[in-house]
Amino acid sequence: MAESFDAAGLPVDKAARYRAIAGEIAAVLGDEPDRTARMATVSAMLAAAFPKFLWTGFYVVDPSKPDELVIGPYQGSLGCLRIAFGRGVCGAAAARRETVIVPDVEAFPGHIACDSRSRSEIVAPVFDAEGTLVGVLDVDSAELAAFDFADAAGLQTILKQTFARD
Repeated sequence: MAESFDAAGLPVDKAARYRAIAGEIAAVLGDEPDRTARMATVSAMLAAAFPKFLWTGFYVVDPSKPDELVIGPYQGSLGCLRIAFGRGVCGAAAARRETVIVPDVEAFPGHIACDSRSRSEIVAPVFDAEGTLVGVLDVDSAELAAFDFADAAGLQTILKQTFARD
């Protein structure tokens, strides 16, 4: 089914595009039980669906260091390998357990510059069915103020449908 995914056919309206890509992701993943496979697929499909996404990927909670995130599946240039809770946008989202939208990364105290082209960022927490934090989805853009409530709502919906079944 992945061979039939065509991002060019998605709606232009951002909210409608998120709804459409959520359906596409659900169809491609089906009952796939492996979390890493689901993260890889979500990263690839989101990156293809939104050209303004410079970096799209996951940081997962390290089971041996539960206050630290380690790089997971992603699309884009090299990412930071590890991020402590509370550091940078990813660490802030993990510590707060809420989505963080940063219109200008230069104005975010403690921003971690993994890619110097990044100008704005959104990070959403990923929870399993019990509500345990398993990681975060990090999306960067080379555009300032690239993310808004529609992005937060769309990403949260995709993450809930994809990971809250674990």
